[in-house]
Amino acid sequence: MKVAALISGGKDSALALYRVLNQGFEVVRVVTLIPKREDSWMFHYPNAHLTNLFAEAAGLPLVSKVTSGKKSEELEDLKSILTGLDIEGLVYGVIASKYQKRCIEQICKELNLTPIAPLWGEDPREILNSLIDLKFKVIITGVYAYGFDESWLGREINANTVKELIELNRRLGVSIVGEGGEYETLVLDTPFFKKRIKILKYEKIWKGDSGYLKVLKATLAEKT
Repeated sequence: MKVAALISGGKDSALALYRVLNQGFEVVRVVTLIPKREDSWMFHYPNAHLTNLFAEAAGLPLVSKVTSGKKSEELEDLKSILTGLDIEGLVYGVIASKYQKRCIEQICKELNLTPIAPLWGEDPREILNSLIDLKFKVIITGVYAYGFDESWLGREINANTVKELIELNRRLGVSIVGEGGEYETLVLDTPFFKKRIKILKYEKIWKGDSGYLKVLKATLAEKT
């Protein structure tokens, strides 16, 4: 089946793409929506502009579109970017958000596409452990929930990070995978990347009790 993969540059869309590649789907392009608003209902905000490097590292063509980030308009923007693509299905990395799943399934129905959600309903701990076991390099680039502080920005997801996320979930109900928007991530390397993403310059933007790491300059580098 010829498919496109909806990517944000974050961990969930990258893991979903990894799985369909291994399952033999023909991924012909990756698709991204870049929201103008930090509080987009559907799409990843911090560093979405780096999806061009993600696509190049993966060796896949990218089609992208800037969206307002407004709840109604961003769905029409997604439909618009998918219309006319020579694909049969759409891959996306939703884990537990019924809203996002329902919206994407409706758009796929209207466009006669098969929605493919490889991570749907999976245990959050298993998802993070899979990323570590498969040697994905993922950093946290945005934190938006009580319990996080500025020190989380730029932190790599490893065994220690997972332990702390599990503890935050126990104490405060924070989603271990950030499915409720509690945190955002950036993928720097994956098993299917031909090169890795290297951050050259960044700044941390902190506002009260939340913030994000903004990448100002990045490039592709040889894998180590």
